[in-house]
Amino acid sequence: MNRILSILALVFIYQSGFSQTQIDRVAAIVGQEVILISDIEAQHKLMESQTGGKMPENARCIIFDQLLSNALILSEAEKDSVMANESEVETQLDSRIREILRYMNNDPEQFKLYYGRTSEEVKDEMRDDMRKQLVIQKMSQQIMQSVSVTPKEVKEFFERIPKDSLPYFNSEVELGEIVVKPKVNAEEDKRAREKAEDLRRQIVDGGADFAELAKKFSDDKGTAVRGGDLGITSRGSFVPEFEAAAYSLDKMEISQVVKSEFGYHVIQLLERLGNNISTRHILIKAELTDYDQIAAKKYIDSLRTLILIDSFTFDRAVQKFSEEEYSKTRAGIMTNPTSGEAYWELGELDPEIYFAIDKLKLGEISAPIEFSSPYGESIYKIVKLRNKTTPHVANMNDDYSRIQQAAVEEKKSKHIRDWVDKKIPRNYVEIKFNQLGDYSKYLIDQEGKSHCPMLGRWMMKP
Repeated sequence: MNRILSILALVFIYQSGFSQTQIDRVAAIVGQEVILISDIEAQHKLMESQTGGKMPENARCIIFDQLLSNALILSEAEKDSVMANESEVETQLDSRIREILRYMNNDPEQFKLYYGRTSEEVKDEMRDDMRKQLVIQKMSQQIMQSVSVTPKEVKEFFERIPKDSLPYFNSEVELGEIVVKPKVNAEEDKRAREKAEDLRRQIVDGGADFAELAKKFSDDKGTAVRGGDLGITSRGSFVPEFEAAAYSLDKMEISQVVKSEFGYHVIQLLERLGNNISTRHILIKAELTDYDQIAAKKYIDSLRTLILIDSFTFDRAVQKFSEEEYSKTRAGIMTNPTSGEAYWELGELDPEIYFAIDKLKLGEISAPIEFSSPYGESIYKIVKLRNKTTPHVANMNDDYSRIQQAAVEEKKSKHIRDWVDKKIPRNYVEIKFNQLGDYSKYLIDQEGKSHCPMLGRWMMKP
């Protein structure tokens, strides 16, 4: 949810929520990159949305310094020919828009009402910034790829933290899961296939307009509004069945009906661009019935019974029966998307899972839980309580991996800062304090002294 809200806030900033006419002036130039006051304010609003308004006093100074660093990284990336290809940009843009649309029940009209623009118009506005973001990421990864820490450095990092500043960790749990997805019954599956085949016949034999049928009938609401257009994509962007069919087509050719985990597709190849393709599709989903849901719940309950009577271990059942591929490759461990770790604070769990494990003892398995997937589909899971910590102050024994990661991040931050310092004299840098007008109060006090000591390094002339 936090990720969704951050993306919503970011897109809102792109489509303008502050008065640029009053403050939009040039704050600095680094190489060919121009930093505007509105850029600082956009990031300030994003930071506010992410921190709930709990901002450091010098937030704008920190943001300005980071924007200057990013501009310099872009300048150096151009010299080193580090680029983001168009397929990467489109993939990221499509992913963000799809995520927002899922949050809005895949309703393009709700999207347009909220932002005042269509998803395609928002994508167009975000494209250049997304390209720059990807270049900065690639260049930063190159700069920091050799950074690591030794156990001694981890220990020294921990010992530098004042004892009264050590973080306090609430009770956390490590969970394993087995996931079962309801299967559509044969009658409904046949109906969906026949509908897809009929739409294909209307296009191939009857000359019907592909885009119009997609708008009217496709169950992929995120692309239906665009006539089924999936944009330009690279290999690995789609599920295997879809991709195999799409890459086998000639330009403007229509595929046979293709079945994937999402339903039945009719695919058209619009263009081939090297190893990338431009496609559109019509998706027809088979609808689950109440009977299908009940059957899935009974099935996963039977798996739980087999584990409880020792016919299967939980780990073996994960590998043999679980249908959640991401956790399956991690022995069923549920990964916290916020931290990327295996541990969850109880408050981070979805209510369905929280109440299902609340009374469990270590090693016990929950009753079947009905759950909604990221795509809004009902799934069933059983959850095993693998571990549970007691509330505690951070220490090296219980929290080594976290402390290690924090030490790595600190070292990376210093490494890239040192790298930037070395590159500043080799780049054109001009901070235009004289053009800031009233905005200068955020950066310079009445005596003309900077509120941002960190900006001193940018005053060096090439």
